Amino acid sequence: MRSPLLRRLGLTAVLAFVLTVFGLAPGASADTAPAALAFTTDSATTTPGGTVKLSMTITNNKTYDVLFVYQTIDPTWLTTQRPDLKYSFTGCSLATAAGAAACSGTGPTNLGGNYGATIPPGQSRTVTLTLQVASDSGCNGNIGFYSYYYAEFSDGTNTNGGPVYTPETRVLCA
Repeated sequence: MRSPLLRRLGLTAVLAFVLTVFGLAPGASADTAPAALAFTTDSATTTPGGTVKLSMTITNNKTYDVLFVYQTIDPTWLTTQRPDLKYSFTGCSLATAAGAAACSGTGPTNLGGNYGATIPPGQSRTVTLTLQVASDSGCNGNIGFYSYYYAEFSDGTNTNGGPVYTPETRVLCA
């Protein structure tokens, strides 16, 4: 007597084969995220009293506009464990296809408003924060951040991601 389990597995295999042959089965694709956040810095090291530009670029990979972006940026755990590292965000600028403009804020939360949404399909927006290291900051420590973001699209969908980590900046002493 044949097992009903084998009969069901055989039927499932035949159905999967037919769907694959006729292109109806979902394919394994390497789709990019609907929105992607990337970080760069203009320098891997600085000294007390120096500055580093931290750039954050959000790219719209969808075929609909990004209408809204919310983003946080917080120091990594190792950065918070070094109380001798002293730094602050002192400037902010937004680069778009039309040029650069000042941001609306430089704080550690709600950076998303600085991206100047709407972001059309295939385009990017870059926000650059100026990280000022205090002249009396400790040395030989890394300053790093992580971020979470949320984006809403004009088709009513949304995406979120994170944590996304920035490159770390090493504070050196001369």
